[in-house]
Amino acid sequence: MTPINPPLDPYAGATPSFAEAVSAADAPPVSHEEFEAVQRELDQALAKADDHWKLYLGAHAEMENLRKRAERDVQNAHKFALERFFSELLPARDSLELGLAATHDAVEVAKLREGVELTLKQLAAAMEKFGARELNPLGAKFNPNEHEAMAMLPTDQAEPNTVVQVLQKGYLLNERLLRPAKVLVAQALPKPAS
Repeated sequence: MTPINPPLDPYAGATPSFAEAVSAADAPPVSHEEFEAVQRELDQALAKADDHWKLYLGAHAEMENLRKRAERDVQNAHKFALERFFSELLPARDSLELGLAATHDAVEVAKLREGVELTLKQLAAAMEKFGARELNPLGAKFNPNEHEAMAMLPTDQAEPNTVVQVLQKGYLLNERLLRPAKVLVAQALPKPAS
């Protein structure tokens, strides 16, 4: 019969032996002063950890308040972003309503025209105040970034590729295209066949 070998212990030597544990227990006892010093250090460390925890909680609460305040500000900005713009448009609307009311009575066309022109000036001023600028490119070179060509017009009255008629004005809002100007563009007259 062959002897059975015991399995190898992968943790052999990793744990202290009984003899090592007994010798550690035989270590000299800690003096009362050393114990008090270690206890003070532990108390100081715990107090410092408690202070840091309180600071963390305060900072966390402040960040939450800032986040909520920022969300509220963004919601209000979206909700009331156009408030100033519309308050500038209201006088123009009032003028239009007064002009319409005046048409029920016998009104001179010249006075009605004058009122409409003043209203248009009010509207233009309100738009300019908020960064809207009119694009009226009559006589300018055609610019596909700002103009929409509705048709080409063969003519010898203007240079080719220039705007000869504006069908609808365009607008920029803070230098960003809001609506392109709809235009007719000059085209060279076809050369007669020889």
